[in-house]
Order: sequence, then structure tokens, then C-alpha cells
Amino acid sequence: MSGSGADESGTGKRPNEPLGSWFARSGLSKGELARQVNRRARQMGAHHISTDTSRVRRWLDGEQPREPIPRILSELFSERFGSVVAVEDLGLRSAHQSPSDAGVDLPWAGPQTVAMLSDFSRSDLMLARRGFLGSSLALAAGPALVEPMQRWLVPTPGGGEAPGSGRAASAARRAPRLSGPELELLESTTAMFRLWDAQCGGGLRRKAVVGQLHEVTDLLQEPLPAAVSHRLFTCAAELAELAGWMSYDVGLQPNAQKYFVLALHAAKEAGDRPLGSYILSSMSRQMIHLGRPDDALELIHLAQYGSRDCATARTQAMLYAMEARAYAGMGKPSKCKRAVRMAEDSFADAGLDGEPEPDWIRFFSEAELHAENAHSYRDLAFVAGRSPTYASLAEPVMERAVALFREDEDHQRSYALNLIGMASVHLLKREPERMARPAAQALEIARKVRSERVNTRLRKTVDIAVRDFPDVPEVAQLGELLGPRFPEPAEAV
Repeated sequence: MSGSGADESGTGKRPNEPLGSWFARSGLSKGELARQVNRRARQMGAHHISTDTSRVRRWLDGEQPREPIPRILSELFSERFGSVVAVEDLGLRSAHQSPSDAGVDLPWAGPQTVAMLSDFSRSDLMLARRGFLGSSLALAAGPALVEPMQRWLVPTPGGGEAPGSGRAASAARRAPRLSGPELELLESTTAMFRLWDAQCGGGLRRKAVVGQLHEVTDLLQEPLPAAVSHRLFTCAAELAELAGWMSYDVGLQPNAQKYFVLALHAAKEAGDRPLGSYILSSMSRQMIHLGRPDDALELIHLAQYGSRDCATARTQAMLYAMEARAYAGMGKPSKCKRAVRMAEDSFADAGLDGEPEPDWIRFFSEAELHAENAHSYRDLAFVAGRSPTYASLAEPVMERAVALFREDEDHQRSYALNLIGMASVHLLKREPERMARPAAQALEIARKVRSERVNTRLRKTVDIAVRDFPDVPEVAQLGELLGPRFPEPAEAV
């Protein structure tokens, strides 16, 4: 069974020229595209999808496949070209989307935020139980994404009542169902999920995080005192951000963006601007991954402006580091280097004021600072046409990040990603023998963590090495170790 559906266009089909153009530019064969579609479908839980070369030929000839094939093709081509390639850009029809599911321009109000979080998390869980984790969401980019997010800083009209309850007066007269110790347990559970993600990748506990988020939205629909409501909205925002991050890590990009947007709405209801800035930084990372550094920069500047008077030095350092990544992707070295210096200066002040820091920023360690700055220099090298100068700047900083992560058992995914970054730096310097060792080390970690992001970056780096240096024995051996079927994508549970 192909799972892609019969011809829906009737007789007299015309070749799909947009899809044909993207396909020709990709350099993929029909068989390789079919294998990638099947691999992504298994990752999503769509095990009924089993396409082949002949089916790809029929798509090129004008057959309109059913969901989730159009969205899978959109994601695959977006990743290959480093920019958003929408379903419509491929000449394909996407499934009908309701406004609440398709867009990111959502109402900034407590009850609506709770309802949307509840509906989206319930839908995610229901699809997971059926063995299919995809949806017909579309990625937003450019003004369609940035302009709605700017409303994060606009005061909510008619504020003052406990957010989410609508019945603050009656809530004050009755004891909440949620006790203080139970609320603390919810908050500590979120921190535990965050640690599991760092240790094992987003594929291991994604469904558990979504389930916990749905439980929190149920609590938010009850009458609550204002203080409890604010803490629950903070918990919902952190869980939604983590669900988005895990979705991003396993390759479910539209789902990730929707969770990030909903997380930002919840953070606004909680009145937590530093948390909102962190969520915007996660959205910025996703845009960098998708080849949209301009959008990433807009989101980071919004985060910096919104938290300029309340974020800790560590949070400010993280935002500067992400600003540097965006400038690197835009090919602006002077602004990138300035942001790198600002990140280093801010990080040097972290913890000096004695203020306690939220759990969500504790990941931004010295290792993470070096990792982000090294990747900024690495990205500058790519944008500048494989510049050896910027690659040389990246090398010692990346080496320091790798050395620090090597001693950190709680962040194995980050260790793998920076080993891959080290390998890519050696490729930029045309040192294929030296790239093989960190890539092989990353391969061993990739077998243990459940992260499609690690798998994809490793595959891309090794593919470049095999293409450019096929006669180097260390590279050839690495290609054989990777093999045509590894890494198998982890299921996003």
C-alpha cells in the first residue's frame, strides 16, 4: 500500500513543473526521495506510508498525493535547501486547515490560550495513540510569523482579573483543588522532563510532556486564585516550549512552531517576560535551522527588547549568542563578532548578583556559550564561501566546547552536535582525516540518543566528506560505518 492516494486530478494530468524544478535542483534520485519520504513517515508514526520510485514519478507527472505526503515533501525540501519550501511552492495541495490550526496569529487572551493549548495537545495525543503523529500544519515565516509575535509586548486590555479563570472573586472564596505541594511537584516534573531531553534527545519523552501539558490546561480551566493561576501558566508555558523543542529535535517542524507560539501566549498570561524571551530564542533557533536568519534576528531583537530590564545576565548572554548566530547566517561578520563579545561579557557577569535563576536557563553553561560562538564563526565561514579564516576562528572555540561537553553526562545530545560541528570545521579547512574522528564519535552517541537533528546533521556532514574526499580512507570508512540505513530516525513518542 502506497499511502499516497490515487490520482485526484482526473484525466489529462499535466506534469507538476514546480515539484519537478525543486526535485531537479535537489540532486536526489527518485529512489532516494522515496526512501527519505518513507523514513520521515516512520518517524511521524505513519507506518502505512511505503512509497517507491514509480510513485515519485507519478507525483512528478501530476498526481496529487494525500497528506501527510505533501507536508513531508515540504519539510524534506526545506531542510535540503535551507529555507522554507511551502506545500504550495511544490505545486501540491495541502489539507484544509482551520484558522486555529493553520496560523500563528492567535488571540492574546487567557481563556483562548488555555483552550488552544488544550485542543492542540489533545489532538497531538490522539494522533499518537493512533500511531500517526503528523498534522497538516504549515510553517509560518517572514512577516506572517514576526508581526503576530510582536504583540507579545502589547498590554492586554482589561487586565487585573486572574488570567484563565474568568471568576476570580468566586475562586478567592473556595479552596483550590491543587495544593501547594502538588503545584511544586508539577514544576519539578517539568525540570525533570527538561533533563531527560538533554540526556536522551527529544524522541524519548515527547508524548509524556504533551500529556503533562494537557493535564495542566485542564487545571487552568478551573476557578483559581491569581497567584496559583500565574504559576500554572508559567508551568504551561515551560511545558509547551519543551514540547516544541522536542518536536523540533525529532523533525516535526510545524508542530514545534505551534507549540512555541502557544508557549509565548502562556508566558504572557503568566507575566513572565524572561521566560517569553527564552521561548522567542527557541523560535529563533528553529528559524536559523530552516535557513531564515532574518526572521531569527527579528525574533531575538524582540526577545532582547522585551526582557531588557528583567532578564538575568545568563539569559542576556544566551540572547546575544543567538543574535550572533543570526548575523552569521546573514553574512555580517562585524555585527556577529560584536554579539559574540557581548555574549562573553554578559556570561562573565552570570551569578554575580546572587539572584536565583530559573531552571530553563541553566542549560546555558560555559560549554553552551562556546558552542554557540563556535557555530557562529563556522556559519560565517560557510557564508563567506568556506573561508579558512573564519574556520580557524571557530576551531579553538569548538574544541573547548567539545572538551567541556565530554565531561557532562547530562548533555549527550549537545556533545554529539558539537562533535559534528568540529567535524564540519575540519571539512571547511579541508582536513578530511581530522574530521573523521569526531564524526565517528558523534556516530556512537547518535546510536544512543533519539534526536533526528543529530542524525540529519551527521548524515549531511558525512555526505559532504564522502563527496569531496572519496579517496581518503578515513572518510570512506566513515561512510561505510554510517551506511545507507543509518541513522534510523527515532520515533517521536
